Amino acid sequence: MDKTFRLQSLLDLSNMRLDEATRQLGQLIAGEQEASQRLALLIQYRDEYQARFLEAAGSGLGPEAWRNYQLFLGRLDQAIEQARAMVAASKQRTVAGQQHWRDQQGKVKAFDTLAQRHQARIAYATARSEQKQSDEHAARRFAANLAEED
Repeated sequence: MDKTFRLQSLLDLSNMRLDEATRQLGQLIAGEQEASQRLALLIQYRDEYQARFLEAAGSGLGPEAWRNYQLFLGRLDQAIEQARAMVAASKQRTVAGQQHWRDQQGKVKAFDTLAQRHQARIAYATARSEQKQSDEHAARRFAANLAEED
């Protein structure tokens, strides 16, 4: 029986692809976290700016300052919506990356199972061969002992 696993190169390649998928997934997760943090900062800044606006409005604001606050709050709202879209897109990429990683992991498991079965067949064939040799040796000794007794 051939002792080399013929699909070893495919197992090695699938392991390399799994490692790459793992690295990419890590980057996707980090990017998603970064986008979420940016969104949270924008929301926090908008809330703080809104509070400043309300405080200034309570003290009395001229029409120009009122318009400036409203324009800036509008820009912050646009930035928040863009950040939300970036977070959503990042989450979609992360989900796709997770699926790709699971696919690669499945391939590695399949080739690994084949490799384990191959090793089990080799071990079984080796054990049978050793048992056969042991039986033949014992039979020769038994025959030799019988011959000596006669």
